Amino acid sequence: MQAQGSSDPRYFLEAWTPMMHGRQDLKRKKVLNVGGNSKAIPLPPQYAEFEHVLLDIDAKAAPDIVCDARQLATLGAGQFDAVYCSHNLEHYYHHDVPRVLAGFLHVLKDDGFAQIVVPDIGELMRLAVERGLDIDDGVVESPAGPITVLEVLYGHSLEIERSGQDFFSHKTGFTEKSLLKALHQAGYAKVYSAARNLEIDALAFKTMPGPGTRALFNLPDG
Repeated sequence: MQAQGSSDPRYFLEAWTPMMHGRQDLKRKKVLNVGGNSKAIPLPPQYAEFEHVLLDIDAKAAPDIVCDARQLATLGAGQFDAVYCSHNLEHYYHHDVPRVLAGFLHVLKDDGFAQIVVPDIGELMRLAVERGLDIDDGVVESPAGPITVLEVLYGHSLEIERSGQDFFSHKTGFTEKSLLKALHQAGYAKVYSAARNLEIDALAFKTMPGPGTRALFNLPDG
């Protein structure tokens, strides 16, 4: 993980490993999984002792809360210790991103944080040029098979076709630099990020992270 503004991009690129001595205070904490589609999809191990609350726009996913993430301000403020948003933020138009990020801040407790995972469009462009890829060429493997350059940019075509719902399509994209900029402008006090495997993984804190959260995600002091 790299702290915003760090000159060393190698920070914390290894998988985050929970530290057991930092988990005792997490048993009753709550994480809001924004756009997670199904509770059958596991969250990262850091959330093992959090209460998992699923929010999704698609009622067919049987979420705990049916809500468009652009409308998070309609929920009660300061309810959650964490927001987890994996491969969902790119499903909103560029001009809606600040509203979604502000909604995360709204529902978070003062010492809360958001973990946001999005496709890495900067790395995608680099690989496409380096490998001479066309838009229909596979660029990364997934359990469902190869994902094409086009699908990283615009969303999984079969899912969009089968569902008939355009909320499954991608409407914007991020580089690591642009995601950090958006989080900074939204008002997050501290941001860490890592880029690997065509993904950007960011931890954005409403206030400075405490020792328990630092231990949980193996973050540096300061």
